[in-house]
Amino acid sequence: MYEVKKRIYLDLDKTQKSALCNFLRALTKQNPDVEVQVLFDKFIEDEIYYQKINASRFPFLSTVMYEDKFKEETILYLSECKKYYEYKKLQEPLREKQKEFEKQKRKFLQEIKMSKEPPTKKQLYYYDRLCKKYNIEKLTVEELSKLDLKREIGKIIDEHSGDSCHIGE
Repeated sequence: MYEVKKRIYLDLDKTQKSALCNFLRALTKQNPDVEVQVLFDKFIEDEIYYQKINASRFPFLSTVMYEDKFKEETILYLSECKKYYEYKKLQEPLREKQKEFEKQKRKFLQEIKMSKEPPTKKQLYYYDRLCKKYNIEKLTVEELSKLDLKREIGKIIDEHSGDSCHIGE
């Protein structure tokens, strides 16, 4: 798509070309099931309408809109946009798997970091309150890491999930 963009609309200035290409790309994205020729016809029809009511988004197209070169370049660009979005859609499952992998990796790295840190005062206080509430014998927390205490608190909460887990009641 980007290679085609370099070769088309050479008569337009940089801003005009960018605005037109962005609009055509958005048009393609909004209408993924519509054929390229139909998209082109719709674009031209809309542009003629807007020019008639003096509200054109692209007034610079009034002179080139009916030329064969413009039609060829626009259809080429629309077809490249369509290919780009179809390819992107095909890649979606792969991107989702990659996101999930990155999420797991971050979680793993966080657990490694937590396994090397001492528990926080808040964790210690919460663990102490849970043990008192459920009459559980406390472990020696001096040897436990932040991760170990988090897992221990999680076990206590899971065991007593049927009970009310609000401390301070």
